[in-house]
Amino acid sequence: MKLASTDTQTSRFALARLIAGQIFLHACMAGMRMAAPLLALREGFSALAVGFLLALFALTQVFLALPAGRYVDRHGLKRPVGLCVLAASVGAGLAVIYPVFAVLCLSALMTGGATGVASISLQRHVGRAAQDANELKKVFSWLAIGPAVSNFVGPLAAGLLIDHSGFRTAFLFMAVLPLATWFWVRHTIELPPVAGQQGKTPNKAWDLLREPLMRRLMLVNWLLSSCWDVHTFVVPVLGHERGFSASVIGAILGAFALAATFVRVLLPLFASRVREWVIVTSAMAITAVLFGAYPFMQSPLAMGVCSVLLGLALGSVQPMIMSTLHQITPEARHGEALGLRLMSINASSVLMPLLFGTAGAVVGVSVVFWTVGLAVGAGARPAWLLRPGLRPASPPSR
Repeated sequence: MKLASTDTQTSRFALARLIAGQIFLHACMAGMRMAAPLLALREGFSALAVGFLLALFALTQVFLALPAGRYVDRHGLKRPVGLCVLAASVGAGLAVIYPVFAVLCLSALMTGGATGVASISLQRHVGRAAQDANELKKVFSWLAIGPAVSNFVGPLAAGLLIDHSGFRTAFLFMAVLPLATWFWVRHTIELPPVAGQQGKTPNKAWDLLREPLMRRLMLVNWLLSSCWDVHTFVVPVLGHERGFSASVIGAILGAFALAATFVRVLLPLFASRVREWVIVTSAMAITAVLFGAYPFMQSPLAMGVCSVLLGLALGSVQPMIMSTLHQITPEARHGEALGLRLMSINASSVLMPLLFGTAGAVVGVSVVFWTVGLAVGAGARPAWLLRPGLRPASPPSR
């Protein structure tokens, strides 16, 4: 069913169900991504080991993203999401049974991979249902609320459960969350399949990168996703060094997520008046400044304020990136393009935490913040070059 059909209430409810489903699955991964490194730190593992553990949340997505994108192009929404629900619940459940470092690594692989594949399915479904560029910005702003809420609910719930009931209870709660995803998604009506180009050699995913706009978009998206990675990595390390409790660390990460949610709630109201390239360029400049200041914040309140401001800046980016991506790629290859995007940013997410952990152990986590901030500031120019006149003004005809 098209989201812009005459039955507006039904369409909005359909989108709300998808957002709810995304929240529960993503919250499982977000909670595991906060709890597992914290358990590793309490067991005496180094910052390098924690960086390795965080990298595993992205590793499965690197190898699954492209085949998953093609699979989603063929099978739609519900079958891929159902498989992801099963993988996430089993992955988190393993940590309940045997919460040791090796099992935490396996849990990271399974919950991270499940979340990535499910996001491709949901983004493709919503993007295909949109009718024009303004609606793309609206629906992706609404859909982006899901991960923002999840990044609040998951870490905060995990932190509270760890402090009051222990790590096993937190992992058990994370294992139950994905089951609610299937409840919300299972009644979604699939969109009609898109016929591929007949009589031609199958396209390779890398062909998409021959387009300069796609390369530019991937670079900008990679830089901004690195900011999420460094924030997720550094806040638990800084909080542990400064003696903050798990609840306080979860609240700081949750404040970031709440701010990201807030700005994404506002974006649909102004979709017709905002421009993708302006939002993305501004977010990059603001993030560079905040990353320069963050290491000087010593108290939980000060770190929380920086976290909120960073959430406002970075939270506005994903809907603009997704809107642009759907405008510059063919409809029949949306899943593949989404998979390529996910693969590129998660390949970075595998390597960057390892780099963050090594750099943090050698020169300190402050240098990690400053280095990434400089890189993001330098990336503002490619973001500005995504403006109209250099890319199509509307999505391909349906």
